Amino acid sequence: MTEASMVWDPTSCNSTAFSARDNDEKWTDRHWMNVPGPFYTGVTDNCWTGRLHAPRHILYGGDFYNEFVYRQPRSREEVESLIVAAEQDPCYGYACDGDSRWTPDAVRGWWRDRGLVREHLEALLTEWSAEAPGSQETEAAEGVRDFLGYLAGDLKADLRAYIYRLEQGRYPDADARLPRLRMWHWPKIARRGLPH
Repeated sequence: MTEASMVWDPTSCNSTAFSARDNDEKWTDRHWMNVPGPFYTGVTDNCWTGRLHAPRHILYGGDFYNEFVYRQPRSREEVESLIVAAEQDPCYGYACDGDSRWTPDAVRGWWRDRGLVREHLEALLTEWSAEAPGSQETEAAEGVRDFLGYLAGDLKADLRAYIYRLEQGRYPDADARLPRLRMWHWPKIARRGLPH
Protein backbone atom coordinates (compact mmCIF):
# COMPACT_ATOMS: atom_id res chain seq x y z
CA MET A 1 0.00 0.00 0.00
CA THR A 2 1.26 3.50 -0.73
CA GLU A 3 1.03 6.78 1.23
CA ALA A 4 3.72 5.78 3.73
CA SER A 5 2.06 2.38 4.17
CA MET A 6 -1.17 4.12 5.18
CA VAL A 7 0.10 5.02 8.66
CA TRP A 8 -2.84 7.43 9.03
CA ASP A 9 -6.44 6.37 9.44
CA PRO A 10 -8.38 7.04 6.22
CA THR A 11 -11.66 7.20 8.12
CA SER A 12 -10.38 10.12 10.23
CA CYS A 13 -11.36 12.40 7.33
CA ASN A 14 -15.01 11.65 8.00
CA SER A 15 -17.96 13.69 6.83
CA THR A 16 -21.66 13.89 7.54
CA ALA A 17 -22.13 12.53 4.01
CA PHE A 18 -21.44 9.08 5.46
CA SER A 19 -23.84 9.25 8.40
CA ALA A 20 -27.11 10.46 6.92
CA ARG A 21 -28.69 7.00 6.74
CA ASP A 22 -28.48 3.95 8.99
CA ASN A 23 -25.27 2.08 8.16
CA ASP A 24 -26.77 -1.33 9.00
CA GLU A 25 -29.10 -0.75 6.08
CA LYS A 26 -26.21 0.39 3.88
CA TRP A 27 -24.17 -2.69 4.76
CA THR A 28 -27.12 -5.00 4.11
CA ASP A 29 -27.71 -3.31 0.75
CA ARG A 30 -24.03 -2.88 -0.17
CA HIS A 31 -23.13 -3.13 -3.82
CA TRP A 32 -21.55 -6.54 -4.48
CA MET A 33 -18.68 -5.00 -6.46
CA ASN A 34 -17.39 -2.74 -3.65
CA VAL A 35 -13.73 -3.53 -3.04
CA PRO A 36 -13.25 -4.43 0.65
CA GLY A 37 -12.13 -1.51 2.78
CA PRO A 38 -13.38 1.23 5.06
CA PHE A 39 -15.48 2.89 2.33
CA TYR A 40 -18.36 1.28 0.46
CA THR A 41 -21.76 2.02 -1.01
CA GLY A 42 -25.19 0.64 -0.34
CA VAL A 43 -28.05 1.84 -2.51
CA THR A 44 -26.97 4.92 -4.47
CA ASP A 45 -28.53 6.86 -7.29
CA ASN A 46 -27.71 5.94 -10.85
CA CYS A 47 -27.14 9.46 -12.15
CA TRP A 48 -23.44 8.76 -12.66
CA THR A 49 -22.08 11.69 -10.67
CA GLY A 50 -19.51 9.79 -8.55
CA ARG A 51 -16.83 9.67 -11.23
CA LEU A 52 -17.05 13.42 -11.72
CA HIS A 53 -15.49 13.82 -8.26
CA ALA A 54 -13.61 10.56 -7.61
CA PRO A 55 -12.79 8.99 -10.99
CA ARG A 56 -10.06 6.71 -9.57
CA HIS A 57 -12.38 5.33 -6.88
CA ILE A 58 -15.97 5.22 -8.11
CA LEU A 59 -17.49 3.18 -10.89
CA TYR A 60 -20.99 2.10 -11.91
CA GLY A 61 -22.28 -1.42 -12.27
CA GLY A 62 -24.75 -4.08 -11.31
CA ASP A 63 -28.32 -4.38 -12.50
CA PHE A 64 -29.06 -0.67 -12.08
CA TYR A 65 -25.59 0.81 -12.78
CA ASN A 66 -25.32 2.13 -9.23
CA GLU A 67 -22.12 3.65 -7.85
CA PHE A 68 -19.61 1.53 -5.95
CA VAL A 69 -16.09 1.99 -4.55
CA TYR A 70 -13.57 0.09 -6.67
CA ARG A 71 -10.40 1.53 -5.13
CA GLN A 72 -10.02 2.58 -1.51
CA PRO A 73 -8.48 6.03 -0.98
CA ARG A 74 -4.77 6.19 -0.15
CA SER A 75 -4.36 9.84 0.75
CA ARG A 76 -6.29 12.62 2.43
CA GLU A 77 -6.95 14.19 -0.97
CA GLU A 78 -8.45 10.96 -2.27
CA VAL A 79 -10.66 10.67 0.82
CA GLU A 80 -11.82 14.24 0.22
CA SER A 81 -12.75 13.41 -3.39
CA LEU A 82 -14.74 10.41 -2.15
CA ILE A 83 -16.50 12.66 0.38
CA VAL A 84 -17.51 15.06 -2.40
CA ALA A 85 -18.87 12.12 -4.43
CA ALA A 86 -20.82 10.93 -1.36
CA GLU A 87 -22.25 14.39 -0.77
CA GLN A 88 -23.66 14.40 -4.32
CA ASP A 89 -25.59 11.16 -3.81
CA PRO A 90 -29.24 11.99 -3.00
CA CYS A 91 -29.76 8.46 -1.61
CA TYR A 92 -27.04 8.93 1.05
CA GLY A 93 -25.74 5.51 0.09
CA TYR A 94 -22.05 5.92 0.97
CA ALA A 95 -20.58 4.57 4.21
CA CYS A 96 -17.17 4.50 5.91
CA ASP A 97 -17.63 1.86 8.61
CA GLY A 98 -16.28 -1.05 6.59
CA ASP A 99 -13.57 -1.75 9.17
CA SER A 100 -16.23 -2.78 11.66
CA ARG A 101 -18.07 -4.91 9.09
CA TRP A 102 -15.51 -6.69 6.92
CA THR A 103 -13.76 -9.71 8.42
CA PRO A 104 -10.55 -11.27 7.15
CA ASP A 105 -12.53 -14.26 5.87
CA ALA A 106 -15.06 -12.01 4.12
CA VAL A 107 -12.22 -10.15 2.37
CA ARG A 108 -10.72 -13.49 1.33
CA GLY A 109 -14.14 -14.59 0.08
CA TRP A 110 -14.47 -11.44 -2.03
CA TRP A 111 -11.03 -12.14 -3.53
CA ARG A 112 -11.94 -15.78 -4.18
CA ASP A 113 -15.04 -14.64 -6.11
CA ARG A 114 -13.29 -11.85 -8.04
CA GLY A 115 -13.88 -13.75 -11.28
CA LEU A 116 -17.54 -12.66 -11.09
CA VAL A 117 -16.41 -9.05 -10.78
CA ARG A 118 -14.05 -9.46 -13.73
CA GLU A 119 -16.81 -11.01 -15.89
CA HIS A 120 -19.18 -8.14 -15.11
CA LEU A 121 -16.48 -5.57 -15.85
CA GLU A 122 -15.66 -7.19 -19.18
CA ALA A 123 -19.35 -7.08 -20.15
CA LEU A 124 -19.54 -3.40 -19.16
CA LEU A 125 -16.41 -2.64 -21.15
CA THR A 126 -17.90 -4.24 -24.26
CA GLU A 127 -21.17 -2.36 -23.79
CA TRP A 128 -19.66 1.04 -23.02
CA SER A 129 -16.84 0.93 -25.57
CA ALA A 130 -19.44 0.81 -28.35
CA GLU A 131 -20.82 4.23 -27.36
CA ALA A 132 -19.99 7.52 -29.05
CA PRO A 133 -16.69 9.15 -28.09
CA GLY A 134 -17.08 11.72 -25.34
CA SER A 135 -20.17 10.09 -23.84
CA GLN A 136 -20.52 9.21 -20.17
CA GLU A 137 -20.24 5.57 -21.14
CA THR A 138 -16.87 5.96 -22.85
CA GLU A 139 -15.57 7.85 -19.79
CA ALA A 140 -16.90 5.08 -17.53
CA ALA A 141 -15.19 2.54 -19.80
CA GLU A 142 -11.89 4.17 -18.80
CA GLY A 143 -12.81 3.44 -15.19
CA VAL A 144 -13.56 -0.17 -16.09
CA ARG A 145 -10.13 -0.49 -17.72
CA ASP A 146 -8.55 1.00 -14.60
CA PHE A 147 -10.42 -1.41 -12.32
CA LEU A 148 -9.49 -4.41 -14.49
CA GLY A 149 -5.83 -3.36 -14.31
CA TYR A 150 -6.08 -2.89 -10.55
CA LEU A 151 -7.81 -6.27 -10.17
CA ALA A 152 -4.96 -7.94 -12.08
CA GLY A 153 -2.24 -5.96 -10.29
CA ASP A 154 -2.00 -4.02 -7.03
CA LEU A 155 -5.37 -4.97 -5.53
CA LYS A 156 -4.02 -8.25 -4.16
CA ALA A 157 -1.35 -6.48 -2.09
CA ASP A 158 -3.84 -3.82 -0.99
CA LEU A 159 -6.28 -6.47 0.25
CA ARG A 160 -3.51 -8.27 2.13
CA ALA A 161 -2.66 -4.94 3.78
CA TYR A 162 -6.35 -4.43 4.59
CA ILE A 163 -6.60 -7.85 6.23
CA TYR A 164 -3.56 -6.85 8.31
CA ARG A 165 -5.43 -3.67 9.31
CA LEU A 166 -8.48 -5.69 10.34
CA GLU A 167 -6.35 -8.08 12.40
CA GLN A 168 -3.90 -5.57 13.89
CA GLY A 169 -5.94 -2.35 14.00
CA ARG A 170 -3.56 -0.48 11.71
CA TYR A 171 -2.06 -0.67 8.25
CA PRO A 172 1.27 -2.53 8.08
CA ASP A 173 4.71 -0.98 8.15
CA ALA A 174 6.86 -1.50 5.09
CA ASP A 175 8.63 -4.53 6.61
CA ALA A 176 5.54 -6.22 8.08
CA ARG A 177 4.68 -9.75 7.03
CA LEU A 178 1.31 -9.62 5.32
CA PRO A 179 -1.34 -12.29 5.86
CA ARG A 180 -2.30 -14.64 3.06
CA LEU A 181 -5.21 -13.71 0.85
CA ARG A 182 -6.15 -17.25 -0.05
CA MET A 183 -8.39 -19.34 2.11
CA TRP A 184 -6.91 -22.72 2.74
CA HIS A 185 -9.27 -25.65 2.58
CA TRP A 186 -7.86 -29.06 3.25
CA PRO A 187 -9.25 -31.73 0.94
CA LYS A 188 -11.36 -34.39 2.54
CA ILE A 189 -9.42 -37.59 2.79
CA ALA A 190 -11.31 -40.71 1.86
CA ARG A 191 -11.35 -43.05 4.82
CA ARG A 192 -11.49 -46.11 2.57
CA GLY A 193 -8.35 -48.13 2.68
CA LEU A 194 -6.80 -46.19 5.57
CA PRO A 195 -5.65 -48.16 8.59
CA HIS A 196 -7.64 -47.60 11.76
